[in-house]
Amino acid sequence: MRKYEFTGETRKIQLMFRTVTLHRIRAVISFGLVDAGELGGWIEKEENLSHEGKAWVWGNAKVCGDAKVWGNAEVFSASHVLVIGPIGSRNDFTTFYRDKDNEITVKCGCFLGKIDKFLEKVTRTHGNSKYALVYRAAVEVAKLQIDLSDEAPEEDGEE
Repeated sequence: MRKYEFTGETRKIQLMFRTVTLHRIRAVISFGLVDAGELGGWIEKEENLSHEGKAWVWGNAKVCGDAKVWGNAEVFSASHVLVIGPIGSRNDFTTFYRDKDNEITVKCGCFLGKIDKFLEKVTRTHGNSKYALVYRAAVEVAKLQIDLSDEAPEEDGEE
C-alpha cells in the first residue's frame, strides 16, 4: 500500500558534482504521527522513502542519492542529517543521521549502525590508515553538526 505521493512541487538543489531535483511528498493515508493529507519533506525518488512502516520525511528535510529512510525512521531537517563524501576506502558517500533513539546512526557502504559501532568497525578494518583518519574526522563533524537536543530545531529560512 502506498502511503505518500508526490505533490508536483519540485525544487532543484546543487550538490558537489550534480544538480538534483527533489519532489515534495504528501501522505495519502494516516500512519504513526502523520495524518492523511499532511505535507512532508523532499525526496529525489521513491527509493529514498519506503512505503512500509512509519518512516517519514518531515518539514523541509531533504533525502536524495542512495539515502534510504525506512522502518520507523524519521528525517527532520538538515540539522539532523549529514552526508559527506566521496570519502574513505570506498570513495563513496557516508550518511550520519539522528535516529529514533536520539543517537547518531551511520550508513556507510554495507555498514548500518550506531556511531560507536562504526568507529569500532573503522578501527578493525583500517587501523590508523588514511581512510581511518578520514572516517574519524567525519564522525567528529557529525557529532558537531547533528542536533541531538530534545527540541526540534527552529527553521531559519536558509536553504
